[in-house]
Amino acid sequence: MPVRPTAALTPLVALALAASTLTACGGGSGSDPDTVKISFKQSTDNSIKVMDTYLADIKKQFEKAHPGKKVELVPIKAPDSEYYTKLQQMLRSPKTAPDLVYEDTFLINSDITSGYLKPLDPYLAKWPDWDKFIDTAKAAAKGEDGKTYGVPDGTDTRGLWFDKDIFKKAGLPADWQPKTWNDVLTAARAIKRKAPGTIPLNIYTGKPVGEAATMQTFEMLLYGTNDGTADPLYDKSSKKWLAGGQGFKDALSFVETVYKEKLGPDVSDALDPNVMTRVRGEWLPQGKLGIALDGSWLPQDWLSGSGHEWPEWSEKLGLAAMPTQNGQAPGKVSMSGGWTWSIPAKAGNPDLAFEFVKTMQTKANAQKWYVANSGIAVREDVAKDPAYATAQPGTEFFTDLVQSTHYRPAYPAYPKVSVAIQEAMEGVTTGDTSVDEATSAYTDALKDATDNQVAER
Repeated sequence: MPVRPTAALTPLVALALAASTLTACGGGSGSDPDTVKISFKQSTDNSIKVMDTYLADIKKQFEKAHPGKKVELVPIKAPDSEYYTKLQQMLRSPKTAPDLVYEDTFLINSDITSGYLKPLDPYLAKWPDWDKFIDTAKAAAKGEDGKTYGVPDGTDTRGLWFDKDIFKKAGLPADWQPKTWNDVLTAARAIKRKAPGTIPLNIYTGKPVGEAATMQTFEMLLYGTNDGTADPLYDKSSKKWLAGGQGFKDALSFVETVYKEKLGPDVSDALDPNVMTRVRGEWLPQGKLGIALDGSWLPQDWLSGSGHEWPEWSEKLGLAAMPTQNGQAPGKVSMSGGWTWSIPAKAGNPDLAFEFVKTMQTKANAQKWYVANSGIAVREDVAKDPAYATAQPGTEFFTDLVQSTHYRPAYPAYPKVSVAIQEAMEGVTTGDTSVDEATSAYTDALKDATDNQVAER
């Protein structure tokens, strides 16, 4: 799933959310020792019920295997930013905390630091299946204290989706695999010349789309500016964030070029908070977009039963890895995020909650979820299963990108760092600031966001 930072809410809206949430759990998780309460993010699109259907099946399995125990599903129907706010309201009190919650890895460290989540290490030590999870996914749910606070239910990767018909018009190959950033821009310029009326290239940018701009565009560029061995945003040895350097400027320059040369959508469309919905629901299915730098999860919107069926997508669209800046090793780059199942610190039935996690995370159930959600396996036994790899077009391609992927330095300050990146991107997208000015402004904002824990490059 795409992830976005928490949006600022007015005090009135926050109070309203709190009021609606505090009644959501009906007495809190501990009010009945035989009932485990599971809170999850429900899609705001009424036609998409992937999570609801999956959890209803797990509930049946769990209740059959645990006679006398009941599962109460507590959906939170809200956009991402409101979901985070509602969830944090619930976690603050034993009266409202569920037993199990769905946590975005983007913000999990904020909830860990706030003391909202329970370390799972005692449970994981006795659960043999934990050894089957890949190390990078395990790391995404770890706190700075080294303890683990969530069990990942999959991950995602990112790459380049391209329209084969538009490529044919532009004289570009159907098996396109760019080797450098310049190859991507060259293809977009060819589309602009030879396929007028289409958008050559979409890259998310600016504050309105939030974390999608940071992760799906900027970090896909920034993490391709070096050799992949060092994090270009955060220095783990000194525990300091890195000021904007040449790689930062180069990533901004790519964004600037796309919008200055009109290779992307109109700036007003690019800065529309609903642009992600338009990419998936309109521009790609209707053949209006040449290249999209986007995520592995897109097909979940096009599958049977989604309400937005597009069975021909695998014939119409091609897939290519995002290349590193100059083709330097490892040659391609991806960013990964994902969600985890976590137990609140104030949960009344934590043992029962972990039993539910174990039911969700059998090999068969995990595989069922990855396929239904167009997710990427984080269990090695599923990733190696031919039935998983061939279940959906594109699965093998995006799973292979896990080898080249990076995770964000999702420490507590990261959401503020992300906003500073979005502001820099927006400045060069609109042309209001130069790359140098935007980089300098980012470094100043970074110092404020991290209490001056910044290292010059």
